[in-house]
Amino acid sequence: MSTVRSALDERRKQRRTRLLDVGVDLLGAAESPAVSVRAVCRAAGLTERYFYESFADRDTYVREVYAEVGERARAALVAAVGKASSPAELAEFAVRAFVELVLDHPEAGRVLLLAPTREPALGGRGLALVPSFVALIQAQLGAVDDPDERALRALGLVGALTSLFIGYLDGTVTVSRETLIRHCLGLLERESHA
Repeated sequence: MSTVRSALDERRKQRRTRLLDVGVDLLGAAESPAVSVRAVCRAAGLTERYFYESFADRDTYVREVYAEVGERARAALVAAVGKASSPAELAEFAVRAFVELVLDHPEAGRVLLLAPTREPALGGRGLALVPSFVALIQAQLGAVDDPDERALRALGLVGALTSLFIGYLDGTVTVSRETLIRHCLGLLERESHA
């Protein structure tokens, strides 16, 4: 009996993962996203029954897709920071990890950075992720003694970096990837000094 239950749970988990992956593609589409239950199910090759097995409604689904991408971003940054052995490496590894997430997977980048501005179901969700990213940057500004100044610099950096990545995704920033990375690293370097 437990083997049957385990197999059912595994299939349910696989369907949920498939639905979330489709959600990243749809919510992160370059054109205005069309995220309806019907569109999600059609793209996933599943019936609505399986959609509602995992999600209460469309808005809950959109929020969970967003949370999934936010967690991927946080995990990528934490992993990158953990590999660094110097402040310079830390900044470079973190920027490169975020670039990989956002630019190598533009759908995920658009979910993370653009969807909160164009998807009503997300409301203030984009702002809700800001403190975790600010905390990651703030922890790296140890040379700045004043805690208020450190907090302001970290928040300003998150805003500046977010704007740069949004511009790159929407085509208004047209520099090369390496130029973008160097610029982001320059911002972090300048703000990390007392």
